[in-house]
Amino acid sequence: MTEPVSQQRLRLRDEFLDRAAEELFKYDERLRGLDLEVRFDRGVAHLTGEVGERPHLDTARELIGRLDGVFGVWDRVRVGGQDPLILDLGCGGQKQYPGNFGVDLMATGEVDVVADLSGPLPFADSCADRVFLVHILEHLIDFLPLVDEVHRVLRPDGIAYVLSPWWRYVNAVADPTHVRMLDVQTIKGTCRRPGSSRTWFPLHAGCDGASIFAELRPVKDGSAEAPGAAHLARFFD
Repeated sequence: MTEPVSQQRLRLRDEFLDRAAEELFKYDERLRGLDLEVRFDRGVAHLTGEVGERPHLDTARELIGRLDGVFGVWDRVRVGGQDPLILDLGCGGQKQYPGNFGVDLMATGEVDVVADLSGPLPFADSCADRVFLVHILEHLIDFLPLVDEVHRVLRPDGIAYVLSPWWRYVNAVADPTHVRMLDVQTIKGTCRRPGSSRTWFPLHAGCDGASIFAELRPVKDGSAEAPGAAHLARFFD
């Protein structure tokens, strides 16, 4: 059984990752000169700044995600002078990044649109660059309709960020409003669901012993190939 990473180790790991990322941007020619900054918090890389083209951002995300100890790569980066449209589903009273578009069932000062996440999302097809699903899926008896809606509203090069309690960690069962238990293997099953045309390409997935993390890109409109067995083996059993 995997034990949660201690607070001290998370802090020291963040310090290591800060140095590793600094060297990466200094010495890797693919990243040198990019106007990007990365900050690590409990193993999650927070990437901000601006790039001229989308492939530059994708390269930075991929290389940072390969660093040992990274659980996720979250970004709010301007591309070609345009701010990303980021939906923060179930944001409650705190968005993941200022400037995100907050969506929740209950109105707070951070909520821009009141909506029931168990029903259709009030957004157009392929309108969003990023969608945050932070501590949401475990509260839904059937979260697949929401996952399908996120697939619909994301642009082909968009990303869904998932963060949920790991089913073996006490917090997964301590909250009585949690009605679903998740594992990294749940993410694998979501990416390639039998009988569903909503396929996802996992950019990153992992577990720190307390939470599971995943970054998923929708496969649609010929935007990318469905993930093969070799790629899935990077993250899943």
